[in-house]
Amino acid sequence: MGDAFRIIDTGVREGRANIAFDAALIEARQNGLVPDTIRFLRFPPTALIGRHQDLRREVDLDYCEQHGIGLVRRITGGGAIYLDESQLGWELVFDRRSLGVATLPEVTEKICTAAARGLSKLGVDARFRPRNDIEVDGRKISGTGGFYDGDILIYQGTVLIDLDAERMVRALRVPDTKLGKRKLDSAAGRVVTLADLLGSGLPTLDEVKSAILEGFCEGLGLAAAWGDITDDEEALARHAFDEEIGTDEYLREIDGAGSVAGVLAGSHTSPGGTIDAFVRLDGPTDQILQRVLLTGDFFVTPPRFVLDLEAHLAGTRLGDVAAAIDDFFESNRTDTLSVQPADFRQAIEAALGDRVNDGM
Repeated sequence: MGDAFRIIDTGVREGRANIAFDAALIEARQNGLVPDTIRFLRFPPTALIGRHQDLRREVDLDYCEQHGIGLVRRITGGGAIYLDESQLGWELVFDRRSLGVATLPEVTEKICTAAARGLSKLGVDARFRPRNDIEVDGRKISGTGGFYDGDILIYQGTVLIDLDAERMVRALRVPDTKLGKRKLDSAAGRVVTLADLLGSGLPTLDEVKSAILEGFCEGLGLAAAWGDITDDEEALARHAFDEEIGTDEYLREIDGAGSVAGVLAGSHTSPGGTIDAFVRLDGPTDQILQRVLLTGDFFVTPPRFVLDLEAHLAGTRLGDVAAAIDDFFESNRTDTLSVQPADFRQAIEAALGDRVNDGM
C-alpha cells in the first residue's frame, strides 16, 4: 500500500451509519483492502454514547425523541457526547507499526499532540491534556478515544467548531461528579468552540480540515493524500449497519442496568474514568457472583475485554474476586488508557458494600 495515509471525507451521515463505516474501515484495513486512512466525518444532531455505557443513564431519551436527536452507540469506549453538523469528526485507522508506538496511552499522547498542533495553526493555543482531551485555556475543544483490534488501531476525535450548548446539556445526563470535579456550574462551561475563540475570524470547514491534516503530517511524521471511498468499504458498512450497529438491540445492549430487582449497584471513579458495577449474587448465603455487568466511560482495548472479564467473574466466590480480576489481567492481552485492575475491583466492592468484609 505504501507509506502514505489516504484521506477521505464521508460528509454528514446518519449517526449509526457513521459508526458502521468505522467498523467497515477497520475490517477493510485488516484485510488489506485499503491503506492507512485519515477520515473526516460529521453527524446530524446525535447523542453518541460510549461502547460500555448505560443508555438511559447517559441520555435523556424523552428529550432526544421530542427534538429529533439520533441515538447511537459507538464501537469505542469513553463518555457520551452530543454532535451535530457544526462539529467536525476526525479519525485515523492504521497499522500499529505505522507510527512506531504500541501502547494506547503512547498513541493517545502522540495523536492528540499532533491534533493540537494543527488546531494551533488556526490561532488558538490548543494543548493535549491527559488522559485524552485537547484543551484551550483549560476548556475542552476536542475529545478523543480509540482502541486496537488486533494490529489495527482506530483513533477518533472531534473539533468543536460551534455548538448548541443548551441542546447538548439537555440531551445528555452529565453526572454531578463530573461537574463538581471541575467546579463548573454546567456541562457547557467545560467546553469551548472555535466560534467562541475566534469570533468573526472563524475559519471555513475546509480550513479546519487543512490545519488538522498539517498537524498530523508534521506531528506524526507521515505523508497523506486525498483518495476515494471504496465500494468494499460501503458494502462492509451496510453489512455492519444491518447486522449490528444500526439495530436498536445494539443501542440498548446496556440500558437501565441498575433498575432490575435484586441487582446490587456500585461505582468507582478514578483519573481513568468511572466504572459502574452491577452484581447479582447466588448460592445459599449469597457468596457467589452469579453475574457482573461493568459499564462506564473508560477505555480498554480490545472492547470485548469487558465482556470477557464479566464472563470470567461469573460463578466466582466473593473471597476470590480480587484474585480472579488480577489473574484475568495477567492472562489476557489488553491495553488500558488509565483504568487498572484495582479500579474494577473497587467498583465491584462498592456494589457489594458490607458483603465485602464477609466474602472478599
